[in-house]
Amino acid sequence: MITKYIAEKRSWLLLLAGMQLLILFVAFVDASIPFLPVLYIVLLNVLLCTLFVFFRYQKETRFYRTMEAWDQVYDLEAFREADSPFEQIVQDAVTLQTERYRRESAVNFRLLEEEKDDLLAWIHEVKTPLTAMQLMIERIPDETLQTQMMYEWLRIHHLLDQQLHQKRIPFMRNDLFIERTALGPILNKEIRGLRTWCIPKGIGFDVELEAETVLTDGKWLGFMLRQLLTNAVKYSEAADIVIQSRGQDGHVVLIIRDEGKGISPKDLPRIFDKGFTSVLGRLESAATGMGLYLTKQVAEPLLISLSVESEPGKGTAFTLTFPRENDFVKTGM
Repeated sequence: MITKYIAEKRSWLLLLAGMQLLILFVAFVDASIPFLPVLYIVLLNVLLCTLFVFFRYQKETRFYRTMEAWDQVYDLEAFREADSPFEQIVQDAVTLQTERYRRESAVNFRLLEEEKDDLLAWIHEVKTPLTAMQLMIERIPDETLQTQMMYEWLRIHHLLDQQLHQKRIPFMRNDLFIERTALGPILNKEIRGLRTWCIPKGIGFDVELEAETVLTDGKWLGFMLRQLLTNAVKYSEAADIVIQSRGQDGHVVLIIRDEGKGISPKDLPRIFDKGFTSVLGRLESAATGMGLYLTKQVAEPLLISLSVESEPGKGTAFTLTFPRENDFVKTGM
């Protein structure tokens, strides 16, 4: 702050210094003026000016130091009252601008909430005709056509499900219910939901659950598993998807391993980024780049550590490490 203050008052400081030098110069060239008394007076002036500048620095920068430390939120309580007319101009401008932004933010937040509510209501309304469509597809006598129609129905269903949960994720902490949850029923439900997609592709599931329960929210865990299993099925052909769980250092570890196309090493660091589609994903017109991103977003509030290992042409393994009870206590959940 001191360097900024000197830079701000540079013209005044140069004027004072120039005046003292001018006095010394006149005393030096004019023999009738004793030089030493003038030098003594100039030194006193310099000392007084230095003390004055130091005092003014403390007083004039107090307001701006509070402004510099301001965390740019809408709370103006941290602001010190202005001590000068110019400080008052700055304070009034910041206050008016803050009030304006506060009003605009309130309006935008209300509009965003209305848009979210409208979208959620629309998704729920769409689910009714989707369910009716599923029943109609199941009555189609042509098995080939039925399979193709069911595949497209499943894609629509999963996209709507992603959109629904994407809108809920920012508020999911209000919806969490952490308890001991059985893995088996959740996995069975998600696998059954994919059966019409798996059977034509010759994909099976090998489930080995040494650890049968985890500490989590069952509904949100189901959404995570849905995204991971959908990805595994999408990029696999005529192979089993292996699902294993075990205990490890007090944690439960769940591994979902497929023998699909795998992920390129250069794509691995970015697969959880929003909207990112890998080289293989670009070849799949159905890839949206949202499934793994949403999975990561859900994993964080659930304190689930999510990691991935993959080799192109050999498959991919996702590892979910579930928290211990003490981990939730430490975070206050």
